[in-house]
Amino acid sequence: MLDNGVLFLAVPHLSESLGASSLEQLWITDIYGFLIAGFLVTMGTLGDRIGRRRLLLIGAAAFGLLSIVAAYSTSPEMLIVARALMGVAGATIMPSTLALIMNMFPNPKQMGAAIGIWSTAMMAGVALGPVIGGALLNSFWWGSVFLIGVPVMVLLLAAGPFLLPESKNPHAGRVDLFSVALSLVAILPIIYGLKELARSGAGALQIIAVVVGVVFGIVFVLRQRGLDHPLLDIRLFAIPAVSGALILSLLVASVQGGAAFLLTQHMQLVDDLSPLAAGLWMLVPSFALIMGIQVVTNLSAKVRPAYLLIGGALISAVGMVVLTQVSVGGLGTLILGLSIVFLGVSPVGPLVSQLVMRAAPPERAGSAASLASTGGELGLALGIAALGSLATAVYQSKVTVPANVPADLAGQAHESIAGAFIGASKVPGEIASNLLATAREAFNSSVSLAATVCAVAFAALAVLTYATLRSLAPLGAPGGPPPEEEIPAPAGQEDGQVPTSAV
Repeated sequence: MLDNGVLFLAVPHLSESLGASSLEQLWITDIYGFLIAGFLVTMGTLGDRIGRRRLLLIGAAAFGLLSIVAAYSTSPEMLIVARALMGVAGATIMPSTLALIMNMFPNPKQMGAAIGIWSTAMMAGVALGPVIGGALLNSFWWGSVFLIGVPVMVLLLAAGPFLLPESKNPHAGRVDLFSVALSLVAILPIIYGLKELARSGAGALQIIAVVVGVVFGIVFVLRQRGLDHPLLDIRLFAIPAVSGALILSLLVASVQGGAAFLLTQHMQLVDDLSPLAAGLWMLVPSFALIMGIQVVTNLSAKVRPAYLLIGGALISAVGMVVLTQVSVGGLGTLILGLSIVFLGVSPVGPLVSQLVMRAAPPERAGSAASLASTGGELGLALGIAALGSLATAVYQSKVTVPANVPADLAGQAHESIAGAFIGASKVPGEIASNLLATAREAFNSSVSLAATVCAVAFAALAVLTYATLRSLAPLGAPGGPPPEEEIPAPAGQEDGQVPTSAV
């Protein structure tokens, strides 16, 4: 997560050094996340088959080597390829670590604490990425941001074989390569289409990409249902705790991701903060998120997960109501509202991960972990596309471009606030000030409306959570999920694996 966050500040520097075009810059930025999302399902299931520790160590070695290649890339094409392969390697890490945690900590209280630490580490990576990236770029060349992960990977490779017990499904069949291909052509077009919808608005290419992804997704599901050893066990969705938690995770990621996307733009384009200053201010809501995770980890042993998630959704709704009052120059209101939202969503990461991992049989831990991760990636892209499109429509209806702005620049300014900044740089001072003033007011209006939609969405999520998860016992309760929520496991269990009834 740290490695993903540092890149955004480095793009201007590496573009100047490597001579990257605007299209190449987009691929450098996006290809890593695209391939992580595309390979999560494959890597989660592959870990079940060959061993989660083995896959984690292979992925760590590849990630470290590719980070060095990315840091010393000599052309945009070389960097794009390195980032793409880093995405494939990075997809091994999240499902492997979560599956290993499940097998190492059969005690519910210990598992909850471990997943709480795991979630905190991820959120800390998100929060610190821009800050550390800015500090490195102030002192070193652009490639230094890619070297952050190398010492961590070296430490993992040195200590992992001694500290991590191996676990896998001893009865897994061979990986179905056709299913791997189907999963990629289902997930990648959807992620691409949704991101392009947010970036460029509705267009034939974006809509076709999403439709193609959905069609191949249906084909993928149908194939999995007919295989003896599927790449993804569709029966996991028959477990109410799994399906309910995954739907909640996807929707919360959509609302949170879309809101964060708009608000970070607000900080830079409306409140006129530098990327580094915006990153530093984001530490405040990130701290609220991390503190919330710690509180939830302690409460989850005694309080039903549905109640914690419902309370969090309602708190987030209050935070969104605060964000409807954001004004031009109102940075304090923005940070306060975003901090309340982040505090409210803090139960989702650790609780959803626990619900999914505890309900799934141990031999399918990697597959279950990949589902939770993939749902988050899809939700993030969906939220950015949906709220980004809504904000764009509101901005275009509200902005009033001064009459003395040249037609070509006026068209850019009417399209987006970024276009208004481009236009303002090419016109005289007073005209530029008037153009930026109307653009900022219009964008602020779009953020206020998006916050209203998000407040309603969080209230609806509270109702959905009550409807789907209210019967689940506190996570500290012995015995795990009720028998009717389990699905049959293979007759044999690998030595050292925990029977389903114990988790």
